[in-house]
Amino acid sequence: MKNITEIQLGQNGPFVSKLGLGCMRMSSIWGGSVPDETESIATIHEALAHGINFLNTGDFYGAGHNEILIGKAIKGRRDDAFISVKFGAIFHNGQPLGMDLRPIAIKNFINYSLTRLGIETIDLYQPSRIDNSVPVEDIIGTVADLIKEGKVRNIGVSEITADQLRKANSIYPISALEIGYSLADRQIESELLPVAKELGIAIVAFANTAEGLLTGEMKAPLAANDYRNHFSRFQSENLIHNLNKVEVLKQLASNKGYTPTQIAIAWVKEQGDHIMSLVSMSRRSRLPENIAAMDIVFTPEEMNDLNTTFATGAILGGTYLKR
Repeated sequence: MKNITEIQLGQNGPFVSKLGLGCMRMSSIWGGSVPDETESIATIHEALAHGINFLNTGDFYGAGHNEILIGKAIKGRRDDAFISVKFGAIFHNGQPLGMDLRPIAIKNFINYSLTRLGIETIDLYQPSRIDNSVPVEDIIGTVADLIKEGKVRNIGVSEITADQLRKANSIYPISALEIGYSLADRQIESELLPVAKELGIAIVAFANTAEGLLTGEMKAPLAANDYRNHFSRFQSENLIHNLNKVEVLKQLASNKGYTPTQIAIAWVKEQGDHIMSLVSMSRRSRLPENIAAMDIVFTPEEMNDLNTTFATGAILGGTYLKR
């Protein structure tokens, strides 16, 4: 069954599903337990059956486990999937150590990724973040060389500034920008989104529910062992304030017969034909809800209520995106 609309990556790039499958939760990125592999692979198969062909991963997810998992899932059906891989982040025992974006490292990363995925070419290859340790022209230029070698088809970027995006695109056409975007995180609307639209670059928007804040299921205070306690957004008075804002989302969802999560995903989807909602899933049971969100439409009044309630700065505190 195919019922997901498509978007184009870049001005002359490929068409992919407007709902993307984030595969990170199928592996242990922070050192926790690994989800059931059989269920994860079944989730990928079910997503592909519904026309969700954009599979997003990183070579550091689970120290390569995520790529191996995806490789198993797409074996014998490579043409059904569009594989997006981030590189550059360095982890040890589940702890981030920094970035390595040197050309020699990129050329090393790509070969390990291709081997783990069991494929000859990665559809979208992108630095997971640009930290100014290596010139942008060296990073993008190296990936452009990989395109010439037939190892990469399209170049993407992630966690980047508007100026960096312009520079990257001047070196080689950038097809997609992966960035956190939600009702709770709208800071990129002032500069980054307009530049991406001007340059014809698609947006792959992750964290649509802002680390669970917009699901309508969060209660204050969080459990003592919840990792989100490290972020000011989820601490004390900030969390209470933010959850009060979410009540508006919950009421709208109830009125329309949907869940707050679906409304949050749909809002992102409605921000433009060039914007993809990238949703992390590791269980098939999540698919129907998230797919249904792609059919939600809002009245002008509903959209105004959401935009007013969740105007830039309305949500207090920052997240892992350091905003």
